[in-house]
Amino acid sequence: MKNIFVGNLSYGATEADIRSMFEAYGAVERVNLVTDRDTGQARGFGFVEMSNGAEADRAIAELNGRELGGRSLNVNEARPKPERGSGGGGFRSRGGGSRNRW
Repeated sequence: MKNIFVGNLSYGATEADIRSMFEAYGAVERVNLVTDRDTGQARGFGFVEMSNGAEADRAIAELNGRELGGRSLNVNEARPKPERGSGGGGFRSRGGGSRNRW
């Protein structure tokens, strides 16, 4: 299974558009267009999963730079998501607690 990054997509591109473009090179397992969490609007990039590595490599070579919707696509093998540190950002107390003075 190879995960492919597809960037510089027009905001009007659909999963069906991307799937049909990649299916010309082999079987597509999944297409995921990334959207904004709050607005649901497309963010201009997505990912395609192809099961055959050779077909995926050929699709990357052929589709990188190809125009779709008036934009030149950026297509390459997706890099793994970077590890995030634990602890997540929320509220941090700096101690202190009560302001009562004894």
